[in-house]
Amino acid sequence: MVIAQPREAAISDLAAPMIVVEELAKHYGEVRAVDGISFTVGRGEIFGLLGHNGAGKTTAIRMLTGRTRPTAGRATIAGHDVVTDLDAIKPLINLVFEEQNLYDRMSGRENLAFFADLYAVPRVRVDELLARVRLEDAAGKKVKSYSTGMKQRLLIARSLINDPRLLFLDEPTRGLDPASARDIRQIVRELAGRGATIFLTTHYMDEADELCDRVAFLSQGKIVALDTPQELKLRYGHRTASVVLDSREERSLNLNDAEDADLLSGWMRDGRVLTIHSDEGTLEDVFIALAGRSLH
Repeated sequence: MVIAQPREAAISDLAAPMIVVEELAKHYGEVRAVDGISFTVGRGEIFGLLGHNGAGKTTAIRMLTGRTRPTAGRATIAGHDVVTDLDAIKPLINLVFEEQNLYDRMSGRENLAFFADLYAVPRVRVDELLARVRLEDAAGKKVKSYSTGMKQRLLIARSLINDPRLLFLDEPTRGLDPASARDIRQIVRELAGRGATIFLTTHYMDEADELCDRVAFLSQGKIVALDTPQELKLRYGHRTASVVLDSREERSLNLNDAEDADLLSGWMRDGRVLTIHSDEGTLEDVFIALAGRSLH
């Protein structure tokens, strides 16, 4: 089987959003896994879909990648309908699953070469991708000897074999040690910097805050908030400041409280403030406020 390579003609309007979702839903009997969600994702954007286990994140990805047929609604990728025009979408996308579905008895290079043949991609791309994810030294070793972080980097290399314009990453750093997770985040930033669109699901709010241009919070199959991380934190988080006075006393002030604002003004006027630091809310705070409980 040979999967065709991406063609420029497959994208008709480079100014249009990469993903358009309109009232998309997936029901399993009485269970509304995804319950009428709508959003767009721009080209070159890192978009995060955040939520608890069972919130509908993976189901949404399965619909967008043609693995599950929607119950209702519509979605397009690069202008192509995900149900009726899937053959035009497949060359444009790729996906890193949450599960590490690699061939353990093959080497890292052999894993990539196998998929290069499927996509009719020159073998030279294999070594390019191994270098890109910093696996050149381990390329000849069997994957069963790889660490979890190395396997995840190999999965990302495999997902890039067809040079996708849209990459879906389902929990890409889950279970990784901090150094491996940092490597994956750096690769994601590099991909976006080269113009790829990234659709990311993650449990880690700090990761979403660091990487994503915009995030959507999914709760019980519905989107309960969608905006930039900064705007969500400003809108729903606590606006506080930590102030250290000349007496070495540390005070916490509510920036929305008029009395606290007057206190700070007086201390500043009297030269009593040694340091002041804003304590903006976190995405975790926002999610708890909107969805009712922590992700962890």
